[in-house]
Amino acid sequence: MFRSIKIRHLIALILLLPLSACQFAPAKPEGFDPAPVQSAEQIRPSPDTSKAALALLARARSAAKSGELDVAEAQLERALRIEPRNAVLWHYMAKLRLYQGRLGEAAGLAAKSNSLARSDPRLQANNWRIIAHARYQQGDLAGAQAAQQHVNALTK
Repeated sequence: MFRSIKIRHLIALILLLPLSACQFAPAKPEGFDPAPVQSAEQIRPSPDTSKAALALLARARSAAKSGELDVAEAQLERALRIEPRNAVLWHYMAKLRLYQGRLGEAAGLAAKSNSLARSDPRLQANNWRIIAHARYQQGDLAGAQAAQQHVNALTK
């Protein structure tokens, strides 16, 4: 009896295994630009950003390019402790979270950056791109399309 249960489980596993490999990609929402976020304009820190925060941002970007995302994260966290109201630093943290696959955090951090970047439509558009990509990857097609509409409105 024990052996027959094992065989039934094995057969079920063999039959279901191919299904587990299938992934269903959501349909692309109308107006959504699937281009990677890094293809958007590079966002530069404002001239009043401290030298310490600039150095940490430079180290974070270098580490991220080398694939050392944990090092980049630590550098950005340090920079944000120095300048917690710096919208550009929040933007780069949001971008890093997107690359890490931490989609909810990416969208939230991009929204935080937008709340601090009221006078910078270019930065806001790039933040909305992050939000659109995060929502799209989460399967929230309506949310991705709404975010893309914000991008379109800001880049006209």
